[in-house]
Amino acid sequence: MAAPARPTPALTASAPSDPRLRWVQQVARLMDSQFQLPGTKFRFGLDPLLGLLPVVGELGTFAISGALILTMARHGASRKVIILMVINVLLDTVVGSIPIIGNLFDFAYKSNERNVRLLQRHYLEGRHQGRGTGIVVVLAVGLLVAFGLLAWALWKVLLWLWKYGEQHWTL
Repeated sequence: MAAPARPTPALTASAPSDPRLRWVQQVARLMDSQFQLPGTKFRFGLDPLLGLLPVVGELGTFAISGALILTMARHGASRKVIILMVINVLLDTVVGSIPIIGNLFDFAYKSNERNVRLLQRHYLEGRHQGRGTGIVVVLAVGLLVAFGLLAWALWKVLLWLWKYGEQHWTL
């Protein structure tokens, strides 16, 4: 006999009842607005600080944001909300990877807190319909395919450069 399914707890605007959703809010705050510039209302988190590290910083914040999205998807975010969250994170990652401009952008654009607000609005509107894991799987497979194609294209370019160098560059 199968065990009864546990209902997914609802997220309210003030405080979520599930510790994993509280974790999402805490990590989003840590990444986007944990610290305050003294004497101002300007807040920032680890995201823009990690973004100062070339490549590794943006990939690290992308991974953390991805974990937050997966957790939110497991707690009933709809496909539309998940897609909006992924767009927020991709925008943050792509623009954030541009030297100097991206660093400034990271201080202003707080994708993780935007995603938490999207999820809260989704619950407050009563649109919670269950898990959004299916769309996350589709997006993950799509991103893996895109990454694979990018790696293949990079490999082809490197091979072409190698052959070109052998023919035209002499020491």
